[in-house]
Amino acid sequence: MPSPRINEELKNEIYFVSLTVQNWYYIFDRQNRWEILLEALKFYQKNHSLKIFAWVFMLNHLHLIFQNPESYDFLQSFKSYTSHELIKNLQETEPNVLKIFKSEDGYHIWRDKNYPELIESEDFFYQKVNYVENNPVRKEYVYEAKDWKFSSANEIQLLGVTRFD
Repeated sequence: MPSPRINEELKNEIYFVSLTVQNWYYIFDRQNRWEILLEALKFYQKNHSLKIFAWVFMLNHLHLIFQNPESYDFLQSFKSYTSHELIKNLQETEPNVLKIFKSEDGYHIWRDKNYPELIESEDFFYQKVNYVENNPVRKEYVYEAKDWKFSSANEIQLLGVTRFD
């Protein structure tokens, strides 16, 4: 579950968060697993007032700049739901890989600690947007941020993005 670093009084503010797969395993490079993340975020946008300002899905983590009236609950629910769906996907497609995520009390896809960061200034916001959208460029997956399909930098919007003006 997420680290409880979201203050109750600031739960509706804008946050930057990274969610990382256990052992940094490259789980999102096959079997439509990015689609699981994408559909979950769309669900929260439609049904739970989630606003997304920037996002990127990488091979073993994701970055998200978001706002939600219940930020802590959103993170907890998102991680729980996507874990369940990813475990189901692994059971069907790569059962041997599932062993990597086994622990004493079940399977754990996501690392426990997220350390969401409160966006406290416009400069910090744009610094994080740049970091998020250029992550695939830094990893040398693409030459330009707009060429990474699963990102808010891509010209084909897979998720609705709220621009910060």
